[in-house]
Parts: sequence; C-alpha cells; structure tokens
Amino acid sequence: MTEATRIRAQLTGDKATVRILMTHEMESGQRKDQLGKLVPAWFIQEVTVQHEGRAVLTAQWGPAMSRNPFVQCVLKGARAGDRITVSWVDNRGERRTDEATVGT
Repeated sequence: MTEATRIRAQLTGDKATVRILMTHEMESGQRKDQLGKLVPAWFIQEVTVQHEGRAVLTAQWGPAMSRNPFVQCVLKGARAGDRITVSWVDNRGERRTDEATVGT
C-alpha cells in the first residue's frame, strides 16, 4: 500500500489553492534494472479531484510523469471546512483516495 496523498487546501477570499503530492514510483517501462531487463511500466493513469463531491479536475496521465507527482489547482467558491477528495488509479489497477478540508 502506498503512503497517503498529501493534500493542503488554503483559502484566500472565495478561492482555495489546493496542493496535492501523490506518493507513487511511476516507472516509465523504459528503464533497465541491474540485469539489463526492462522494469515494467507502472504509473498513475487517472487522477480526479472533487470539491464537496463534485469533480473539479480530471487528468489522464501516461508513463512520462515524474515519481511522486505534484499537482496544484485553484477552486473558486470554496469555503473553510469544505471537503476536497483526491482519487487516482494506476495501470495495475491500484487505487487510492484521500481527503482533506479547506483551511484558512
């Protein structure tokens, strides 16, 4: 099991800046191991960010993403205490969902 996704959502006026750090190895499938064999591809394919249950960001990624990817977005109409949910699924079918609340 991977570590929890780190989510920080800070309110400024009616906008919340949401910063997300996902823990994932993100192998491209092009790197070779010590024996010269290709390391199989393993990467996050889809990321969804929800604000109070409504999808506000959906991204589809490929093998070129960096290890432990970072995403930032700004949400209009956010309020202190609102719930932010981040979900992802990788190409092996592993899934992770984490939540945070908007802070001031």
